[in-house]
Amino acid sequence: MSKSKVFIVDDHPLVREWLSTLIDQTPDLVVCDGAVDAESALKGIGKTSPDLAIIDLSLGGDSGIDLIRAIGEQFPKVAMVVLSMHDENVYAERSIRAGARGYIMKRESTKKVVDAIRQVLQGNIYLSKELTELFAQKFIAGGSGRDASPISQLSDRELEVFRFIGQGYETREIAETLKVNIKTVQTYCTRIKDKLKLSSGAELLREAIRWNDTSLVR
Repeated sequence: MSKSKVFIVDDHPLVREWLSTLIDQTPDLVVCDGAVDAESALKGIGKTSPDLAIIDLSLGGDSGIDLIRAIGEQFPKVAMVVLSMHDENVYAERSIRAGARGYIMKRESTKKVVDAIRQVLQGNIYLSKELTELFAQKFIAGGSGRDASPISQLSDRELEVFRFIGQGYETREIAETLKVNIKTVQTYCTRIKDKLKLSSGAELLREAIRWNDTSLVR
């Protein structure tokens, strides 16, 4: 049987090991390589030509969303599935718009992970039943659900800055991580406060911490 090649992008060794074991035990799939960050992922995908890449959204200082776009531009034949601990209600639509064909949370069963891989390899989009229903409701409502979270107003980069703030990063650390200058980060912070209707930096910090604590799988 011809096996589909899978490339794993995740900066947690235990996750890569777990995924590798799961995939290699599946008769129609095989792991061809893996990476811990965006740069090594792009190099590895170029060398191994996988059929599909599994991508985590949190890659140290790299953005998984930006990596999805880069893979789509450089390797358009490589299908992508996001496997993340981040809330699908916040990140799934952004991931699909960036070029991924599936989104699955790390709390799901191994069977669902394999199902997602197979569905995407067959050319389909894979989302949870709940998310599929939400997307359908948004489509019927004309693209914006009545209960849309204010967080959905943030751009991908603004959301990334907001997440770093919630993780306790200083402005300088965010700038260094994102490879931008401090004034750029400050501009993002101003936009975030405007969009979330926050009046001060203290409110921004408090809201970012609260959101970060509730947006991850427990």
